[in-house]
Order: sequence, then structure tokens, then C-alpha cells
Amino acid sequence: MKKMRNADDYIKHLYVHMNELNQFVIFSGLNFQEFVSSVDQLEHLLLLKPMSTTSEGSFNMHTRLAFIEKHDLLKFSKQVQDKKDDLCWIDFSDDKRINLLTPQEQAELLYIGHKKEPIRSPFYHQLQNRFVYLEQKDEKLTKVYVRDLVDIYELIINVFNNLIQMKERAASFWRRRPISLDLQFPKDAYKSFHEELQDGALLSIYRVEKPKVAYVLEIRNVSEINFPDEIWDDLNSLLKKEADTILKTNTK
Repeated sequence: MKKMRNADDYIKHLYVHMNELNQFVIFSGLNFQEFVSSVDQLEHLLLLKPMSTTSEGSFNMHTRLAFIEKHDLLKFSKQVQDKKDDLCWIDFSDDKRINLLTPQEQAELLYIGHKKEPIRSPFYHQLQNRFVYLEQKDEKLTKVYVRDLVDIYELIINVFNNLIQMKERAASFWRRRPISLDLQFPKDAYKSFHEELQDGALLSIYRVEKPKVAYVLEIRNVSEINFPDEIWDDLNSLLKKEADTILKTNTK
């Protein structure tokens, strides 16, 4: 008889609910450091909400908002990892472009930071932004507006591949074995489960060692979940459902 896994038998769980029409995605179980590490190179970040717990960043006089330069992103992501402040930002390509924002556009950005939603499309010609990132710590969710939805699909695969690399690096260190680069999901693996994301999906990954080492990603439709934080209260119950899609890496 197949043994049922409980929540602790998995390495990570990630809730994803995608709204293609309005170009945003709801995540629960994703943190800022994982986001930064899993998207193609971000440029600078304009902070749409003041943060009391960080000393990093520069200040733009035109908007009266702090911003994080590209070379400080990694340091900043580590600094805010365990902070209680909500993190709200929009990326931009060039700091000179911030000074071209009109009063109306600046007001719209302040509204986004305050209400966690845009008045109109949150993609600005002046900023050339790809994302708007709105994290709500108390509700355990992150809402990300994205210019190109493919970026989000690739981010999801990268989150799990980065996790695999980290686990294998640790295992290789203790066992004194070389790191295997074969244990990865292909970049286009999202094509097999992207439809499940439209209703809300729980993605859960675990490691198997027999007969050979591999990683298995289970995707479950959880359309019955109305609020992302419900996921964590009902996790073991949800995991009793048979997975809708199962992906497996190559074996080592």
C-alpha cells in the first residue's frame, strides 16, 4: 500500500493563482529573496511604501520615494527577509526615467502602495517596468502584476530548480560527492500545468532516493480555496487529494 505523505515530507509548498486577464498572480509561500533569485536580472526597484526596518537604498527627490539600485538587490533581499514590513515595489530601467513621471503617475504609484491595487494598468512607459510586487505579510500572500506572463511561468520553474540546487549542494558537501546538474525541471515544464494555475494550484516538491535520486513536483487544483492563508490550515487535507499533474526530474 502506498504510504501517504504529510506536509512535512515535502521540501516546499507553493500556492499560485493566476489571473491572465488582469495580468497578475497571487502567491503564498513565495518570499522576496526567492523571487529575486528566480527572475531574469532585475534592474532597480522603486519602493512604493516606506520601510521602517531597512537602511538600504537611495532616495529620489522627484517622487520622494526610496529606491534600491541593482548592485544592492541581493543585500537588500537578505535584509528584509524576516522583517514584518510589507514590501511593495515597482522595477524601473533607469533612474533618470523616474524624474519623468508626471504628478498623475506619481499619485497612481502612491495609490498602488497604499491600496495594493492599481487604478489602471500598472505598466509605465517611463519606467519600462516588468513587475509590480505587493507583499502582505499578515495575509501570507504576494500579488505580482507582470507585463509578460511567461516571466511568471519561468519564475515558478526556477524557484524549484534553485531549491533543488541548494539541496544537492548541501548533500554533495556532506557526502563529498560532485554536484549533479542533471536534477532540474526543463524551462518549459510549466506547459504541462499552466491551466491548473488559472483556478488556483498547490505545487509541492519532494525528494526520492530510491531506486535513484530524483525530485518530484505534484500539482493539485485547489479552486475551492478562497483565501491563500487557508492553504496552510488545510495543507494535510489538500495533500490527500490525488495530484492532477506530476513532474519528475531526471535521476542521478
